[in-house]
Amino acid sequence: MPAPRLLLGFDYGSKQIGVAVGQAITGQARELCTLKAQNGVPDWARVEALLKEWQPDALVVGLPLNMDGTPSEMSERAEKFARKLHGRFNLPVHTHDERLTTFEAKGERLARGGQKGSYRDNPVDAIAARLLLEGWLEANPG
Repeated sequence: MPAPRLLLGFDYGSKQIGVAVGQAITGQARELCTLKAQNGVPDWARVEALLKEWQPDALVVGLPLNMDGTPSEMSERAEKFARKLHGRFNLPVHTHDERLTTFEAKGERLARGGQKGSYRDNPVDAIAARLLLEGWLEANPG
């Protein structure tokens, strides 16, 4: 299987799911949007629309591990979300340790002066998605 070139990253949450897009060639990613979720369930039609628009080769879902590296209750839910993405859309789905990405994203948002960028809703989740996707790209160079 060839290495993925274009990826979508998901910062999974029970109320919101941040989404970012990244390229393996440049190793860079950018924020796309934040999807609303109800108890961790997104609007699957919006997810499908993003996949049709961007046509990624693979997906990356952030895995919120405890600080000691052990799985958390949320990491189990994120893995379930990753399995559902794979089952619904038949794309390779990878998980990536996302410890501290939300903390880093909040700091980045403050550094930006709290401004909203070109993405909707709460940008912290989209920033966190970008950070975890960049981390995966760095750990898995094309």
